[in-house]
Order: sequence, then structure tokens, then C-alpha cells
Amino acid sequence: MDVAQSISDGFARDCVAMELDDRLVDLNAVIDHDATIRLITSKEPEGLDILRHSAAHVMAQAVLRLYDKAKLTIGPVIDDGFYYDIDMQPVSEDDFPKIEAEIKKIVKEKLPIQRSEVSKDRALEFYKDEPYKIEMISDLDDGTISFYEQGEFTDLCRGPHIPHTGFIKAFKLMKVSGAYWRADQSRAQLQRIYGTAYFNKKELKAYLHFLEEAKKRNHRKIGQALDLFSFNDEAPGMPFFHPKGMELWNELLKYWRLEHRTAGYVETKTPIMLNRALWERSGHWDNYRENMYTSAIDDMEYAIKPMNCPGGMLIYRRKPH
Repeated sequence: MDVAQSISDGFARDCVAMELDDRLVDLNAVIDHDATIRLITSKEPEGLDILRHSAAHVMAQAVLRLYDKAKLTIGPVIDDGFYYDIDMQPVSEDDFPKIEAEIKKIVKEKLPIQRSEVSKDRALEFYKDEPYKIEMISDLDDGTISFYEQGEFTDLCRGPHIPHTGFIKAFKLMKVSGAYWRADQSRAQLQRIYGTAYFNKKELKAYLHFLEEAKKRNHRKIGQALDLFSFNDEAPGMPFFHPKGMELWNELLKYWRLEHRTAGYVETKTPIMLNRALWERSGHWDNYRENMYTSAIDDMEYAIKPMNCPGGMLIYRRKPH
């Protein structure tokens, strides 16, 4: 922050973090050696990610103020915003105005966001009543663990974060869904609350307008209007192709095959369902389990393939190349 202010106060007000020797850190991090630094402002992609990461913390803080029995897990940044998985009573979009009102209070308080580092033992003691945080800390290597604090709220986090909560000028909660802890159906089902945040209201308004325009061009509406396909409750999210839709489907496949043959590719076909052992090897089971369709056959777990690569690799490994 001292470096940013040495350039100008206006520039400093627009800075959210810095890159110190290729490592993102908070603006109040001490530079105690000759180093290369890059100041990150609200105009850069990293700046927006940092803002949204902090917004996830603010949302979690608001939820804890309103639902004192809630237990926090993780709250990452995603492409268009952020989410936080929370073990709490079921909430719906009807609850969003109440949560957003509490977020506004926290933003208005301009709470400084401060980093601290403690030992693993101290972290476990601090979170003794938080089972999810205990589990995450237990998985970490021994050494120092970083916390971030804003007002009465403290969260386990790597950082960095914006200097204070007042940087969040525009935010909106978008939707809520269920999610299993660590994508394991045998574990607790959590409330996954999605939101987005921007540095100004104009950008948020533009994003919400984009979403409204996208709804008007929704493939479901277009498909029905052109009599290409329809959807039924018997197979949620899976299209039933009509004659015109099949014509279009086959023409696209014909074009796809032509382009691939021209480029020197050949086709293979692998099973739609493969057993759990393969998905564990590929990493899908640990990372994408909650978005995979599974079934038990003869006491063995299978999953419909979310992608072709692992099956293709089984073909490839049948002989040396």
C-alpha cells in the first residue's frame, strides 16, 4: 500500500492486492527484501477474482449472523462469481433479500480484512467446534496456516483479499442448490449459495442484462419454436429429438465427420458406462463425482462417462505406439 500511495492516492484507492515475486499477496504484506512487484487494480482479471473471493467471505459472515447454527465448509471463486457450501437449514431464493441486506451492512462497515498465521495445533484448537474446518486442517501439512479476519468473522483461507469490505460496491445472490460434502453422497448435504460481485453497479447491471438476454435465446425456447426437440419429466434435462431435430443432428454429424477425416482423424467408440476404478484413476471420481450419473450393477459401481478420454486411453494402451 505504501508503494501504491507513493504513485498517487487515486491509484492506491484502485489497488486491491499485489504480486510479490510471482506470488499474490495482500496490500499490507511487508516487502522485506529486494523484490519484483506488480500492483493489481480493479481493472485486471485477478482483481475481480480477489474481490469475489472476499465477497464469498462476506456472504458467509452474513449467513452466520442470521443463522447461528450454520457450519462453513469452502467458498471458492468460479467463472462468473463465487459460491459457499454451508451446512445449514434449507434456504431458498426467498431468503436472499434478508441475506443481501446483511451483506450490505457488512460492506457499509468497511471492515478491514486482516491476515494472520498460526500453527496447525492452534488452528485445530480455534476450530474445535467446526467439524468441516477441522477435517480440512487435518489434511494440511504441518506448519503455519493462514486465517483471514473481518470484524467478528474469521475464516481459514490462503488469500489474498481486498483491503476492506467496502470495496464490494455491487453484488447479488444468484441461486441455491444442494451439494454433498466433498462430493460424497454418504456425507452431509450442504446448501450451496451462489453469488456474484463487481467493483461497480454498472458492471453488475450489464451482467444481469446479459443473463436476461440469454434467457430470451434459451435453446429450450428455440428448439420448441422450430419443432426440433422437446423435454419431458421422464428424463429431466435430456432432449427428445423430433424429425426436424434429427435431420439437423445428422447434418451436423456429417459435417463433423468430414472435418475430422480431412484432418486425418479416425473414429472409435467406447462404452457409455465404465466402472468406478477407472474414474478413480482418471481423477473424475474425486473431483466431479457430484456431477456424474452412477449406478450399481452386480455390486459394482459404474458411472456414465462425462467425457471420452479415459475410455479412449484404454483402447490406446492395448499395444505399443
